[in-house]
Amino acid sequence: MLRYPSVITLISAVLLASTFVAAVDLKPETNAAFNRYVLLSEKRMQNEVEAGPFLCVDRLSPQQHQAAYQRLQRGEVVIQRLETLDRGTPIAVPGGLIHHWTGIVFIPGATLKKTLTVMQAYDEHSRVYAPRVLSSKLIHHSGDDFEVFLRLRDANVVTVVLDTQYAVHYVHLDQVRACGISYSTRIVEVENAGQPNEHQEPAGRDNGYLWRLNSYWRFWERDGGVYVQLEAISLTRDIPEGLGWVVRPFITTIPKESLEFTLNRTRAALVAK
Repeated sequence: MLRYPSVITLISAVLLASTFVAAVDLKPETNAAFNRYVLLSEKRMQNEVEAGPFLCVDRLSPQQHQAAYQRLQRGEVVIQRLETLDRGTPIAVPGGLIHHWTGIVFIPGATLKKTLTVMQAYDEHSRVYAPRVLSSKLIHHSGDDFEVFLRLRDANVVTVVLDTQYAVHYVHLDQVRACGISYSTRIVEVENAGQPNEHQEPAGRDNGYLWRLNSYWRFWERDGGVYVQLEAISLTRDIPEGLGWVVRPFITTIPKESLEFTLNRTRAALVAK
């Protein structure tokens, strides 16, 4: 459902490379590989929702499990990098890179109802997730379905502004558990944002900072608060040949920082409530 700030910093994993090369197109085979990756990932997620473990920390060994919950109780964010395999083999993504991370935070004193209220207040996301969300707007709402607009900004390496839209759906599993799923439906780069000559680049024919983003949220009210988990799968352009040594470190650090930012801001908003 939300994912936005988490999205925006994932793009920085390829910003350095993109400043040295020309714009690229999102090719059909790249998009197809991402869809395959998502399909297999969602099968695993569905099994977890139906039969468990519901939270990523509950998949850990007993020792790691205890340590993770201690960290959560201290207010830390527990983050893990993931990779979905196809029959034990990595999924090739020609011309693209898939970034796949999950993180979890515990919000003491929160309830499931209050958590969902904050998450679904999309007009407020530009305040909650500033400065990475410049503007936010609820376009349409019907029951558990939302259509959302977010203008995102990242200045980690170079300044990038994106206009993005998402289809978001919530599922209430029981009185204490719920899920939120967000799919990007449109992502375009904005050139000269805020200037008289501001304009959008054609979708899928740009610098490839961010082409696709899926966000999967889980909420569980227990232990005197709410556990909030975010799993994000995004697609960016591939690293240009010869520049991997420059960009590779960003791939492992920036997505982690992005998830931590998103979950910490979500926690802060609910603690403030």
